[in-house]
Amino acid sequence: MLLDYFHDDVAAAWNANWKELAQAGLDQSIIDSFIRQRASSNPQRELEKLERLRVQVITIRDNAYPSLLKEISNAPTVLYVAGTLKKEEDSFALGIVGTRKVSAYGRQVTEQFARGLAQGNVTVVSGLAHGIDAIAHTTALDAGGRTIAVMASGLDIIYPSENTGLARRIVESGQGALLTEFPLGVKPDSKNFPARNRIISGLSQGILVTEAPKQSGALITANFALEHGREVFAVPNGIYAMGSVGVNKLIQDGAHLVTDVQDILMSLNLFMIPEHIEMQVALPDNEEEGALLPLLSHDPLHIDEIIRISELPTMTVTSTLMMMEMKGMIKQISPMQYILAR
Repeated sequence: MLLDYFHDDVAAAWNANWKELAQAGLDQSIIDSFIRQRASSNPQRELEKLERLRVQVITIRDNAYPSLLKEISNAPTVLYVAGTLKKEEDSFALGIVGTRKVSAYGRQVTEQFARGLAQGNVTVVSGLAHGIDAIAHTTALDAGGRTIAVMASGLDIIYPSENTGLARRIVESGQGALLTEFPLGVKPDSKNFPARNRIISGLSQGILVTEAPKQSGALITANFALEHGREVFAVPNGIYAMGSVGVNKLIQDGAHLVTDVQDILMSLNLFMIPEHIEMQVALPDNEEEGALLPLLSHDPLHIDEIIRISELPTMTVTSTLMMMEMKGMIKQISPMQYILAR
């Protein structure tokens, strides 16, 4: 690796001459390509653009680089990240992939599994595409969980554009991140999607395919998972459904047949994730917080129900919930709906 030769001195590697690059072990074609790209690049301008877009650059040598992804043989050297990666929490992750042309059944099972995983503190990873991907991301956010969207383009080019709002929500919610190995300005070329799929697999302890026809790109992701030594899960469907062919073939080939999120949690031993993560949990500071905290769980509860069950005055409940949210004890995931924080 180039940085090995230059002892992690990025500036020295960038400014190296032809002879030094050859001594670093690069072949002639790579050196020529590197020098051409360097001549047409303006690092300072690129850095300013990254800062303006609040994009973080993480190299494989950085401590923030995802642990699971580093394990695969073809891990990307550089990642571009917008939003929030949490190395420990995101090491408990599962990829959910499937068809863009989702059926009512596919939507239902994807929502069921994404919600269950998110409520179980498992980060949901997908590819920000139409259909299954978007449903998985959205459901994880709605459930108060974390999600990572892996892109086949630069972070300044959201594809498909219809998911721009979802991408913004992932970043601004603090519940996840957009991630890619492609620099700013790179368009979503067809060859980029298999590369993206290997990252989805690399970030995940396993891959769940909820609905996929015979030629679905989700099957490519499943194949990467097998290459990476990760588990593959598939939700069965009727033999006459178009979206069943791919998943049923995966099951025939040895994928785990799953009908409930507990099947996945048990297979990957993910039942007690909070015990694996060192977390500082805020304790109740007063009687009101002590009365409200036991009422909340990872299932949303409306403030009207909280008031009814607690039998506390409305103003007391409202002000106490506000303080608990500020302390990070609870989250408001939709208007007046509250859950326990992670």
